[in-house]
Amino acid sequence: MSTRSTDAGAGEAASARVHAIDDVRYRPLAARLEPFDSYWQAPADVDKGYASFARYYEANYLPHLPADKGCAILVVSCGPGYLVHTLARHGYTNVVGIDSDPRKVAHAAARGLPCTTGKAFPYLADHREAFDVIIPEQELNHLTLDEQIEFLRLCKQSLRAGGRLIVYGLNGANPLVGVENLTHNIDHFNVFTEYSLRQVLELGGFDDVRVLPLKIYVFWRNPLNYVGLALTGAAELVFRMFYKLYGKDVKILSKKLAAVAYKRYK
Repeated sequence: MSTRSTDAGAGEAASARVHAIDDVRYRPLAARLEPFDSYWQAPADVDKGYASFARYYEANYLPHLPADKGCAILVVSCGPGYLVHTLARHGYTNVVGIDSDPRKVAHAAARGLPCTTGKAFPYLADHREAFDVIIPEQELNHLTLDEQIEFLRLCKQSLRAGGRLIVYGLNGANPLVGVENLTHNIDHFNVFTEYSLRQVLELGGFDDVRVLPLKIYVFWRNPLNYVGLALTGAAELVFRMFYKLYGKDVKILSKKLAAVAYKRYK
């Protein structure tokens, strides 16, 4: 093959990447009111959320992060910076958060957190193999199936070899909240089970996936925390028994479920 042909092929590939980036930059997401690349779960008193969400993230996310505190972490849909704040408190020094709403990012900036205004899809397209960890702070359910697959593929492209992606979504397997999870918000396009969450990650290019429940009763100084933990634990045990009667082996019945997916070394 001639050098001219090789150069032409490289040029075509580069041109295709530019067009792909332009496509995701200008194409709006399907969600009408609560787009995925912004955070929608902050309390009315934004400042109060830093402490409560820290306990939630410490219980659910920190055990799945690298021991290397200098690893490059991207928080997508960071909002006012709750997760970024938690990571900084625990010594992670190379963290950046992005959110499409500058008003939410302003809260993070006021606290000196490394957050910036940006849309998820074009940001990822612009940052190839730049991160060791990517964590969207918003639920995947705010994306359509096609958008979920595209987002996951962009995440894989932006991860370094051996990097990990931590995502979460609403659990449709819980009989008490599964339907409500889907129907209470017009920008919830689906719900997941542990099986379907693994499926969408595989469609996004990840084949090393671990699905896990997300804990909501993590406030150990509040006595009612233990009541909620006991009641939901008993209810989930009963649900598993009924699923067994219907021939279903459903293990994760928490309100929300997460997955840790790894980009394999080449």
